[in-house]
Amino acid sequence: MAADHYISVEELMGNLPPGDGKVGLDLEADSLYRYAERICLVQVCYGEEVELIDPLAEESLDPLVKWLGSARIWMHGADYDMTLMLREWKMVPPMLYDTQIAAQLLGHQRFGYASLVEQYFGIELSKSSQKADWGKRPLSPKMLEYACNDVRYLLPLAHEVETKLKELGRYEWFLESCESAQTRVKGREGEDKESWRIAGSGRLQPAGLRFLQALWNWRDGEAASWNRPSFMVATNKQLIAWATDLAEGRKIHLPPKLRPDRRQRLEAAINESRGIPESEWPVRPKRLRQRFDESFEQRLKEVMEGRNKVAEDLGIDPSVIASRGVLEQIISGRARPEEILLKWQLSLLDL
Repeated sequence: MAADHYISVEELMGNLPPGDGKVGLDLEADSLYRYAERICLVQVCYGEEVELIDPLAEESLDPLVKWLGSARIWMHGADYDMTLMLREWKMVPPMLYDTQIAAQLLGHQRFGYASLVEQYFGIELSKSSQKADWGKRPLSPKMLEYACNDVRYLLPLAHEVETKLKELGRYEWFLESCESAQTRVKGREGEDKESWRIAGSGRLQPAGLRFLQALWNWRDGEAASWNRPSFMVATNKQLIAWATDLAEGRKIHLPPKLRPDRRQRLEAAINESRGIPESEWPVRPKRLRQRFDESFEQRLKEVMEGRNKVAEDLGIDPSVIASRGVLEQIISGRARPEEILLKWQLSLLDL
């Protein structure tokens, strides 16, 4: 059934199966268009029904959020969606199963939702609205159809991968992996991160880091006041280039279309950072540099060869069992196997 309109939360609650029923869920957000991203659309499927909920309407989602706490929820690539749910709903459904994780455990090399739908059902889905602005209203018929298709095949897909996992004896692996994914997302919530330490900042000396921090704070403030994503103000690549030039005494090249008031605030931020005493400059993170001897390299080679053989026999990517970085941590003694491996992963490795 193609949903071409929204349904109220009250009406949806009257239609949903019992709390332990199987339901497909997807969320659309406006992270590409807003500084403070929001959940802009909730797609729900059960049986053969597809329903759309508008979170931007003046209606409480509390009954739905409460119901999600007892339902069997299937999603695809749920990591980002769980982050959104934690931020806005302060919860993640405790019974949340991810078809992407299932596909990886089954050995699919292409495990995107559209790829799996094509592989299992021979249906090619359009990706035309993948980067659309889901915060605008009204949504176009094309966007509504895209949103419906994002869950239309989710439960049939869930049935297929769940059946195969059980046939291969990997269902318990799947459950443990889904639980681990939830734990990982919840662990990131509220972390005290130095967000300004973006990719590429590790190459900067403290003199450059002080400028980068000032540039990042300027960009964040501009993006917040404009209510647009920070990359629309300046990209991470630009910030790194500017910080590098400033640290080396060169003049930075600003975009010609940069608004005069925004340029003034940028110059003020740069001038202020120039006055920061060296004793207060950010420091480069200390990186553990461990020299590996021949015995380490030999042991790593043996473990990786064993992992690769197991992965080949199972028909899955070796990194699904354990990445090289994880194995290096274990063999070097920086981490115990049970600390960074799941039980099913550990059972497959000679450690």
